[in-house]
Amino acid sequence: MKAWKYFAIPLFVLLYLVPLNGRLLWQPDETRYAEISREMLQRGDWVVPHMLDLRYFEKPVAGYWINNVSQMIFGHNNFAVRFGSVFCTALSALLVFWLAMLLWNNRRTALLASLIYFTSLLVYAIGTYSVLDPMITLWMSAAMVSFCLTLKARSAAGKVGAYALLGLACGAGFMTKGFLALAVPVISVLPVVIHQKRIRDLLLFGPVAILTAALLSAPWAWAIYQREPDFWNYFFWVEHIQRFAEKNAQHKAPLWFYIPILIGGALPWLALLPGALRKGWRDVRGRPELFFLMSWLLMPFLFFSIAKGKLPTYILPCFAPLSLLMAAYMTELPASVRMKVARVNGWINLIFGFTLAVAVLVLASGVGKHPVYEAGETATIVAGVLVFVGWGVFGALSLRRPQRWTLAALCPLVVALLIGSAIPRQIVYSKNPQLFIREYAPLLQESRYVLSDSVGLAAGLGWELKRSDIILYQRSGELEYGLSYPDAAGKRIEENAFSEWLVNARRQGNVSLIVHLAREEDVNDMPVPKPDTIKLDHRYAVLFYKKSE
Repeated sequence: MKAWKYFAIPLFVLLYLVPLNGRLLWQPDETRYAEISREMLQRGDWVVPHMLDLRYFEKPVAGYWINNVSQMIFGHNNFAVRFGSVFCTALSALLVFWLAMLLWNNRRTALLASLIYFTSLLVYAIGTYSVLDPMITLWMSAAMVSFCLTLKARSAAGKVGAYALLGLACGAGFMTKGFLALAVPVISVLPVVIHQKRIRDLLLFGPVAILTAALLSAPWAWAIYQREPDFWNYFFWVEHIQRFAEKNAQHKAPLWFYIPILIGGALPWLALLPGALRKGWRDVRGRPELFFLMSWLLMPFLFFSIAKGKLPTYILPCFAPLSLLMAAYMTELPASVRMKVARVNGWINLIFGFTLAVAVLVLASGVGKHPVYEAGETATIVAGVLVFVGWGVFGALSLRRPQRWTLAALCPLVVALLIGSAIPRQIVYSKNPQLFIREYAPLLQESRYVLSDSVGLAAGLGWELKRSDIILYQRSGELEYGLSYPDAAGKRIEENAFSEWLVNARRQGNVSLIVHLAREEDVNDMPVPKPDTIKLDHRYAVLFYKKSE
């Protein structure tokens, strides 16, 4: 474990920073967050988020601010789009280290917890992807570290300071993702407050946290209310109540949805999971710090499981306490038992890696109704095999030398470095619109009007072409609310109105309609006037109409 003192930072750089610009942006999430921040910088408006010149009220503003700063520093590129997530993941890993030192004052355990955290599959996958969840995870982790400081403070001044830090973390979380950032820390700490009989402290010093959070949030909250009075009404009822509780909640999933995600997300440390949970549950009575960590893990996990709307990213905040529990479990095991757990962990990674490598070869053979790979994708197939063979090899190395079982931290390394080259072409041309847009950028740039039938694709067009005047064709998706404002007239064209609109539009210049075709859909069967040119590549197509003479 001593060697990791020197290799943890280089490993983080190789995993999180080196590959960032080598992967195309995924739609709809990454193209959305890339374009919103680009438009905020273009407008010079850091108060009201817009996407494609339409009001976008799904989230507050702090997450966009982080992305804005990233694009200001690094430019408008894929690295900058994802750097905000990476930066927040790095800070979360440091908070895990700090909290482990507060709980156990053991650098070995603290380093192991941090290492487990940033190499866990779910943390890595989300931490290198441009969404707001790494940012909200940072603020939730900061809130729980601050609460730990309130428990350790002995003086009134120390408690006031710790509760003020708690308020700052909750306020920043609220500014990033709304009321959720207040609810999750509260439900996480309440069992601890009751268990440790800290209700008096909470009542006495809790208002400090509330006041601090309010003071941090108030300037922007008031500013957006002044400019957009309906923001809070929409954000509270639609984005909170409807998304999480109502029958028509988005992303509905069963109660057990997060169990396999927790299991898969714990790779390459999966063998540690059962023992860590068992130890945490068994020893909560005699060890307050384990009660603290179990409350932090289980209460959000139950909260998100009960909610009707579910996404895999929601339980990312659970991985900080889980990493701490795993580190404590392995550190405290007798050496002989630790070696047995390490061997099981090595076998899991070996089997996982080589099984998926074989799966890639099977898919490459063309089985199934819709083959994953196409002719001429030999390099992609080889990269896909190497990605998982690399995982299995590092699992085998940790198995062969169980005293160095932490070599499992290297399992995601080949994935990080090669995954951008291992994605099949048909997936690229279904979920990664950048290559297609870049190929036909000259045609699109000379178009007076550019339309798209997909919000994610439209955001990708805005990002690549550096223009926010993309018009939606037929579908409105998540921009339905923004389209409801009077000043959004003309930003969406219905299918049955397109022909008439096109006649007038072509008098002013060229028109390009970019569509994302459904599987088996033929572009020639679309109910639109015959274009002058069709550019088709897999499931993306440009229908180009020249200016009328």
